[in-house]
Amino acid sequence: MSLRWKIAQAAEIRWWQNYLKKKPKADYLVWKKNYWETLLSKLNLSFSKTDKVLDAGCGPAGIFMILEEYQTDAMDPLLQDYEDKLAHFSKDQYPNIGFYSESLEAFSPQKKYDKVFCLNAINHVADLDLCFDKLVDFTEEGGTLIVSIDAHNYGFFKKIFRLLPGDILHPHQYDLEEYKKMLTDRGCKIEQSILYNEEFFFNYFILVAKK
Repeated sequence: MSLRWKIAQAAEIRWWQNYLKKKPKADYLVWKKNYWETLLSKLNLSFSKTDKVLDAGCGPAGIFMILEEYQTDAMDPLLQDYEDKLAHFSKDQYPNIGFYSESLEAFSPQKKYDKVFCLNAINHVADLDLCFDKLVDFTEEGGTLIVSIDAHNYGFFKKIFRLLPGDILHPHQYDLEEYKKMLTDRGCKIEQSILYNEEFFFNYFILVAKK
């Protein structure tokens, strides 16, 4: 895997340690669950009790937190580091979740999922094309893939960030239309494109796609 990706992963752990060090565990977990509930309410999704769900690149406090009533798996290459280094995460807190400490590139489940979430994660992967292939492949025919992205607002800065480590946590630099094309080129239909947060360099979008 690329040096830039390895640096990004090390920076990710440090970011979480700094972010959480002054946040009481119980308060943070309540806040995070409320955050995911609010986000989920903005998506036109319907769930069945028999749904199989994947939280890909889940981090220490992913949307799996509010999906324990379904057959939910959560994977992230840093899960063991999160458990070892962050007081805010323990697999034992979520006995109904199947956890996998693997990269998205290496993950190879023996089933398809009705809902595949990849939130705050796709910008961090080592092999972007392979990971989009995998996400689509993991999704059941007729299932839904939900991906959040930090999309560049300006072509000039996109080129600069590609040349320089201006955003070391995000080794991939693309705009909204480029990310949409990564899904439509793989046979998915974009059903929602939600602008969730606006910043100068990047806007944060959630793309909901049907396979």
